[in-house]
Formats: sequence, C-alpha cells, structure tokens
Amino acid sequence: MTRQELEELRIGAPSRAVYDQVKARWDGMAKPLDGMGRFEELTARMGAVFGTPEFQIGKKAVLVLCADNGIVAEGISQSGQEVTAAVARSMGLGESSVCRLAKRAGADVIPVDLGIHSNEAIPGVLDRKILQGTRDFLKEPAMTEGETLAAVRAGMELALGCKERGYQLLAVGEMGIGNTTTSSAVAAALTGCPVEAITGRGAGLDDAGLRRKRQVISQALEQYGLGPEDPLRVLSTVGGLDLAGMVGIYLGGALARIPVVLDGVISVAAALAAEKLKPGVREYLIPSHKSKEPAAGRLLKELGLEPVLDAGMALGEGTGAVMMFALLDLAMALYQNQTLFADMELEPYVRFETGEKED
Repeated sequence: MTRQELEELRIGAPSRAVYDQVKARWDGMAKPLDGMGRFEELTARMGAVFGTPEFQIGKKAVLVLCADNGIVAEGISQSGQEVTAAVARSMGLGESSVCRLAKRAGADVIPVDLGIHSNEAIPGVLDRKILQGTRDFLKEPAMTEGETLAAVRAGMELALGCKERGYQLLAVGEMGIGNTTTSSAVAAALTGCPVEAITGRGAGLDDAGLRRKRQVISQALEQYGLGPEDPLRVLSTVGGLDLAGMVGIYLGGALARIPVVLDGVISVAAALAAEKLKPGVREYLIPSHKSKEPAAGRLLKELGLEPVLDAGMALGEGTGAVMMFALLDLAMALYQNQTLFADMELEPYVRFETGEKED
C-alpha cells in the first residue's frame, strides 16, 4: 500500500434510515423509553453499519495484534520484550486472559504476529510479521512509512478476511511491551494534550519510571515536531506495528461494513489516528470501556465515543472488548425477542421533545 492508495480509499456512511428504524423498534417495546440506555444507541449504530434492522452478531472474533517496540531500550517498562512472545505463545494455546474470557463469551481469538522480536514460528498465531519489533524512536523513527503502511494493509486484510469467513462482529486487542508509551506518544501528538496529563504508568511503573517515560515522549515529540496534521507520520515516527495494524482493521471494517469493538487506550489511540486519516471511520467503531490510563478519556472525547464500562481496567489483549461482546449479546437477546406494547394491548409511550437536559 502507498500513501496515495490510502488517501484514495472511500469510506461510505452507515445508514441513518436503519439507525432510526432500530431506535423506533426499541421505542415500540414494552418498556420505558430509553430503558436500555446506551445499548439502544449502540445496537442502532450496529444496524446502521449492517444496513438492516434484522442483523445478527452471533459469530464474533477478537483480533489480537502482537508486536514489540524498540523504545523499551530507553527504560520505559519494567518488563522486557521476551514477555510479548511468551504471552503470544499462551494465546496460541488458548490459555491467555483474553482466551479464557472469549471462550465464555462464545467468541474466537485470532492472535497475529505483526512484529514480535523473535524469528520463532508460534503455533496458533498467524504470521504476518513485518519487522522483528520497531526501532527506538528516540534514536530514529520507529518505522518507515512503507513499513507502517504494510501494517495498515495487513490489518485491512485481516478484517476483510474475517468478513469473508462469516464473522459478524470484530474486536481488537494487542500484546506488546512498551505499547502504552507508543500510544501515549501518538495520543499526545494527535491531541496536543500535555505529555504529563496523558501518560500513565502502563503495567506498573514506579515514580522514577513514569518520569523517564514522560521525558522520552516529550523529547521525541519535540525532536520530530509531530502534530495532528499528518497522522501517518505520527504513526510511523512514534507508533507501533500493533497501532498501525489496528488502523487497518478499522478501515477494513468500514469497507466491509462490519462493526469493530474497541478495547483500551492503545486501541483508542489507533482509532483516533484512523479517524484523522479517514474521517467517518468512527461511525463503524463500538466503544467498550474506559481504560485507567489517563489518555483514554481524552481520546474517547476526541472521537465522540462514550464507553459503557468504567471499571479501571488496563489488562489489554482485547479483554475489555470481549466483555463488551457479552453485554451486546444480552442487549440483542432483548432486541431480537421483544414484547411489544401491541402484544399486551397497551398504548406505547410517546416521546416528547423537551428543552431541558437530563442530568
């Protein structure tokens, strides 16, 4: 893929007519108006993506992108890169945290090696390796533009391939030591938010480690002069292969008209990059939870997406997105098996327009 090919991609808008039909169906159910809260809006958004109010989300998958980050050489994590490969091996065996949750939720886990720092072929993990980890972005850009676009392309192909295999709902996850640093750097560059306000402790840095992490990000942003006007350059310079791959999954989901559920802060940073690259992509994204990382709230606000869960989670791997799968299934159980006011020979509630905002 080239920059020009990326620029030429056309993302159509979801169906507003179907959105309204789904909302009207909720209003006709024997319950108070908006009784299912955010889930009424989220199911309407999914229907709009599918282009029909008669949609299913039974076959679900979480695509977990595994990649290492050269910035770990700067002491921004208490773990080494060997952890990425170890967790990927656990995913391949179906034993990692996201695998346990996905089994209960009736979803498939598809782990993908986009850039693990190893030449090992990991059983059960798709090999889409572009690099054996990115470069240390304090010394040079993390990736070339070509490598970044290769990761975007890989993500698009993963999403389109899932559509061909009959998946009806996707989610993203990631595994890669150092990726709260890359995502914080991308978030700071795209939002202009101060590094100190947007960068957290990741997997458990002490005070000295957090200071070093913030220093590294601040130095890189100043060194390269990064800003929101060129999101592809931001991704290439201080991002990671997992972030670029997620951008591709979001683009592929929009092209294939399949909703994609976001996970935590890393997936949301990639979502903002995707939206800046291709405005309108956000309409195909379903928020799940608000990570405890400080960048999460700012990124979600920039995207205009409101998470359902706010539980202080920061596990990664796509675990928050898989928990959202279960909640969406529960909402769909009501949507698809509704009791109407007409069935009970009762008059439905009438929706009145008011000038007051509810608290």
